[in-house]
Amino acid sequence: MNTQPLNAQLIETLSMVMVITSVAAVEIRRLRLAAVAYSAQALLIVGLLLSFAAVNPSLYWWAGTAFLTKAVLTPWFLFRFIGKTQERELPPLIGFAPSVMVAAALMIGFYRLTHSQIALLAPTEMAQQEVFRTNLAVASTVFALGLYCVLTRRDAIKTVIGLCLLENGVHLSLVSLAPELSETALFGVATEVVVTVYLLLYVIAGVRQEFGTTDTLALKELQW
Repeated sequence: MNTQPLNAQLIETLSMVMVITSVAAVEIRRLRLAAVAYSAQALLIVGLLLSFAAVNPSLYWWAGTAFLTKAVLTPWFLFRFIGKTQERELPPLIGFAPSVMVAAALMIGFYRLTHSQIALLAPTEMAQQEVFRTNLAVASTVFALGLYCVLTRRDAIKTVIGLCLLENGVHLSLVSLAPELSETALFGVATEVVVTVYLLLYVIAGVRQEFGTTDTLALKELQW
């Protein structure tokens, strides 16, 4: 694939900001602002897909689908639910300062690891090209930060945001690994994500009604 029409500087800028929004979504304690950071990241994914569409027009379909599912529906579910619960995240398992340090280490480490070992992780001709290599490095970094969020946050809403980051990392990696994914398959993946977020928030609402909290540690009380 000829990458000459791609605006490498624009892609690198959007990618850098996307990693920053991932850290913000994980570390910001005010849930509404964390959801704003996720929403901004969703728009960045749309921008990246449109940027890569210069050499792969099928990505215009991806961008449209991502905008509807990631930038519209998922944030709407999150904001709607947050408006009915507390504004501030429950204290996480790791304090703020140590958590920021861990997140920074994950951000730098996973980006460098993926970018330097791309031949091993994704042995395809396309992945070796610089813009696609950068895309995969960013995707793995976002995935790692999402997983870190899921593992260290007690607040169920923040856990859902972490899962959304996980999915964003996977979704973004498909630009380099499976750019010709059919629209039918893409629609199925996107729909599954939206349905999953909705169902998770529905379950969290039930837990909150039963226990008066969104603390995932309260789930240990769900015993027969």
